[in-house]
Amino acid sequence: MPLDRSNFYYPDGRTDAYTVIEINMMQGRTPATKKALIMALVQNIESVLGISPTDLEITIKEQPKHCWGFRGMTCDDVKDLTYQVNV
Repeated sequence: MPLDRSNFYYPDGRTDAYTVIEINMMQGRTPATKKALIMALVQNIESVLGISPTDLEITIKEQPKHCWGFRGMTCDDVKDLTYQVNV
């Protein structure tokens, strides 16, 4: 969500490209998987968009499966997911 410069706090040493990314996901990924995601994002954002890693802040927020609702049920009740969460 873009903010007017006067409404956004930039930490020292950051440029106008300073970007905050928040990722919401179900619990179950290993620390190594989450670290790999962060590193891949940093590398791709730098190479494709030219935003320096210094200007990136990435936060992963996890919730238990029972806190995710879709298709009229919570994720802990879904039996037909086609992807693995515990990686």
